[in-house]
Amino acid sequence: MTTTHDHHAKGLLITAIGGMTLTVDIPLIRLADGEPWSILMTRTGMTLLAALVIWAVWRLFSPKAPQLIPGRAGLVVAALYGLGSITFITAVFNTSTANLVFILAFNPMFSALLSWLFLGERPRPATFVAMAAMIVGVAIIVGDSMGSGHLFGNVLALSSALCIAGAITISRASGKDMGFTSLIGVVLPFLVAAFMVGKTGYQVAEPWWIVFNGAVIMPISFFCLAAGPRYISGAEVSMFYLLETVLAPVWVWMIFSEVPSRNSLIGGTILIVALIAHSLWQLHEGRRRRTALAARHPA
Repeated sequence: MTTTHDHHAKGLLITAIGGMTLTVDIPLIRLADGEPWSILMTRTGMTLLAALVIWAVWRLFSPKAPQLIPGRAGLVVAALYGLGSITFITAVFNTSTANLVFILAFNPMFSALLSWLFLGERPRPATFVAMAAMIVGVAIIVGDSMGSGHLFGNVLALSSALCIAGAITISRASGKDMGFTSLIGVVLPFLVAAFMVGKTGYQVAEPWWIVFNGAVIMPISFFCLAAGPRYISGAEVSMFYLLETVLAPVWVWMIFSEVPSRNSLIGGTILIVALIAHSLWQLHEGRRRRTALAARHPA
């Protein structure tokens, strides 16, 4: 029989896969070299198409395929992911990358607070410590460049973090599989972007990069990250979003020869160590409790 701790380990693995996959999003956007609305339209359009194809095939072979939008909670989650996508892409072009990643790093804090307020899930002390360490790490990364962006872009980044945190919290509260819901949520940004591209024209120099991003990277990352709250807390899911903050600059370094600063390397190390240490601690706690439970209730 699958235990609660097995579910937790499964959730950590699923969410880690999603977080790692998401780290190549920004490099692929840069490789495509396009105008924001054109990038958003292609990215979301391919994500929507891939999601519908995968779901149709899954449904064909198994009646247990997850619902695309499970009830009213699913509609709200889809809308929040859609708004988060719009505000994120728009923020990329309206503030500095440093400001953007710093503000997005508040996602775990927002998720923890929302889960605490509305679900009664008080984060464990270890989770608070891990989140604090991660915030310190991001602050070190961008400490020299804060204030260089525009207020509009900063507000959009904050809105994106809140939207994702809200979607994670509602997914956690519903207990339903929202893996496909986050993918279907791209309908909203796709329609908005298509409307804008109709006015400005399509401008992407290397579209295949963004096609690959939308058709492969986004479905994997969004599905895994959206499925995570079914098994682990919202605060824990949110921490895996920070992998992009750490690793995206590394991929940019490798692809575009943009060498990370000393502060980026120091802050990134803190983030990775905090995330790995917290995950290992959770797995250790799970094993310890299973052992204690087995000792109390031998077969």
